[in-house]
Amino acid sequence: MLILTCPYCGIDADETELASGGEAHITRHGAGASEDDFETYLFMRKNPKGVHFERWRHANGCGKWFHAARCTMTLEVFGTYSAQVFEPPKDLIAKIKSKRPDFEGFEK
Repeated sequence: MLILTCPYCGIDADETELASGGEAHITRHGAGASEDDFETYLFMRKNPKGVHFERWRHANGCGKWFHAARCTMTLEVFGTYSAQVFEPPKDLIAKIKSKRPDFEGFEK
């Protein structure tokens, strides 16, 4: 079972208390965007075998959105952080690299 710690209220919640929001850090284009940009936003997602950054909502708790870094193969959770940032915190990236030397880094 997947257990994530909400960075806002500090509660360890299992996946039944959370709502998945898909991939984190996706570029959302404005009203003047091209059809290709809109198509990319709607349909093109990374589906890595390894470390992945995701959006989650603490649905049965504080109700806030947050981001999580986890391994899609082992379900190991490296950490959670605020959804109000544009990229993962540097200390989280360092933690991932220390545990997973094959991790190449964060790319938008």
